Amino acid sequence: MNRPNANIARHLSLMAGAQPGRAALKVPRGTTAGGDIDYLELTFAELAAEVAAWRARLAGAGVRRGDRTLVMVRPGLPLIASVFALFETGAVPVVIDPGMGLGSFLNCVERSRPRVLLGIPIARLLRHVFRGAFRSVEVTVGASSSMLARLADGVAKENPVSRGAGIAESAPTDLASILFTSGSTGAPKGVCYEHGMFEAQVNAIRRTYNIEPGEVDLPLLPIFALFNPALGMTTIVPEIDPRRPASLDPGRVVRAIRQERVTNAFGSPTLWRKVFLHCEAGGIRLEGVRRILCAGAPVDGPLYELSRRVLVEGELHSPYGATEALPVSSVSASQALSPEIGSERVHRGTFVGRPVPGVEVRIIAVSDLPIASIDRAQSVAVGAVGEIVVRGPMVTREYDSLPEATALAKIADSGSTSSGPARAVWHRMGDCGCLDAAGGLWFCGRKAERVRTESGVLHTDPCEQVFRETRPGVRFALIGLGEPGKQHPAMVVETEERSTTALAAEVVALRGVARSQPHTAGIRTFFFRESFPVDVRHNAKIHRLALARWAATAKPWVAEE
Repeated sequence: MNRPNANIARHLSLMAGAQPGRAALKVPRGTTAGGDIDYLELTFAELAAEVAAWRARLAGAGVRRGDRTLVMVRPGLPLIASVFALFETGAVPVVIDPGMGLGSFLNCVERSRPRVLLGIPIARLLRHVFRGAFRSVEVTVGASSSMLARLADGVAKENPVSRGAGIAESAPTDLASILFTSGSTGAPKGVCYEHGMFEAQVNAIRRTYNIEPGEVDLPLLPIFALFNPALGMTTIVPEIDPRRPASLDPGRVVRAIRQERVTNAFGSPTLWRKVFLHCEAGGIRLEGVRRILCAGAPVDGPLYELSRRVLVEGELHSPYGATEALPVSSVSASQALSPEIGSERVHRGTFVGRPVPGVEVRIIAVSDLPIASIDRAQSVAVGAVGEIVVRGPMVTREYDSLPEATALAKIADSGSTSSGPARAVWHRMGDCGCLDAAGGLWFCGRKAERVRTESGVLHTDPCEQVFRETRPGVRFALIGLGEPGKQHPAMVVETEERSTTALAAEVVALRGVARSQPHTAGIRTFFFRESFPVDVRHNAKIHRLALARWAATAKPWVAEE
């Protein structure tokens, strides 16, 4: 019996058949005389035609099923159309963040061994300059530097449903794409995504947030636009530089939301705080927005509060997950701001909700060594902090060409082997956390960033929450000084204040805050920095290990007892 095609690209043809005239994509191209954003608009039928034109170009260049293809194109139309064309061909798009730094980028290219480079002129120039990293490339396919460049004439001359018949047959376990992690606590790693995993992600997102075809989405992280054709949502391409996301103009984001009647949007806490503050300063309320998804770093109470003053018909939600497993759980503003949760934040960290349907979460004893089977993992008591591990249909099984990293991050399920048909695995999130008595999941911080003192372990998020409660909007970072096991805890504060007198007074005040809770009572050392090193993707994940290296040679402020 023939199995149905699991190729994730089939969703675009289905949507082009179901709603051919509905807008699928709007790409900004300037400003109208009236001050509105001027968009190039493609319907679902036109987007399907654009994908077909890309597929023809790829075939003409010699791109074959299974070819790893490094995608270096502009966000928006080129990214969506070329990636879906690669899916339809059966090729494997390799997507690497453009802002991770040249050295890290080249390492990722070399390790992923692409046969094909699909890129804009600067990408093709990089291939010639850094031949060693690109030595696996045999085929180059050119792409325009413009976000508006089109290969098709925009008119679907054939039935979009029949076009789907040419999509490469794919099993759920066939490799679909390689997406790279942000590298916030180490070198970026290529995550191997199968078609069935993408399908599970789409279904989980649709069910968790009740997303309906016909909605309008503004994704402030370009890679998330790839979900929209499968969800039947219109994508509004944001005016944002993916290499420098924090440089976004919040006024333009708000204009896009209001002008295009956006119902759904995704971005990091850093970006949404900037947008919401702009709204509050201008007395703007975002009517019509049903939900805003906020991820990439823990969402604090003040941001949830701020969102409630701006979103009059919708709500801020924070999905918890990682490139390797998303979504794992989700929490809404109303849940996060409930009195029960608020009273626990300074003790437990950040509440990230309950697992989404189909995902199982366990807390095991923290270990820095590989764990071969879940049977060998030591579970901890309810409420105790340990390492978060997850299992579900969207949980990825391995990293690309990194067997040691895979062994450290994956745990075989009971009775499962690497050659078994399901190859079920648990993913170690790299985070510490706990489960409460009601099954709610709490995030306590990255495992690699925990501070190991002679008297015990301190986790970053519960400690930082104590200080954030007294300084809303100020970023704090717990770091460890010295050798693990004998570390001294210190708190780094992000501030532009440079007055010695003011900083001395602040140290006295912060020491008083530290003494207010047992788990922070030992923090007597403070550092002040104008800005924190953060990840490029979300501009929100603090690089605490980098801060610790900086602090090793910086002048500390030590509070007097």
